[in-house]
Amino acid sequence: MQYLQEIKKWLGEITEIFLLLLALAVTAEILFGSKVSFFEGTVANLTATIKTFGDNGLVGLVALGIIVFLFYRKRATA
Repeated sequence: MQYLQEIKKWLGEITEIFLLLLALAVTAEILFGSKVSFFEGTVANLTATIKTFGDNGLVGLVALGIIVFLFYRKRATA
């Protein structure tokens, strides 16, 4: 059981790192345009994902709600 808690903790921290990298990529692409090749296409991909959710209407809204819930749900305290 303790191993599962440790794995959940690691996955949560890895997810947090990826979200911070996403924020950095969006900021870098907005500030510097496509000159930053490492983050190239981040805003376009993010825009396409949001457009996909919007095109799917209610199903897209429910899917987006589930994704947001998974990112922001409170961790159970032991």
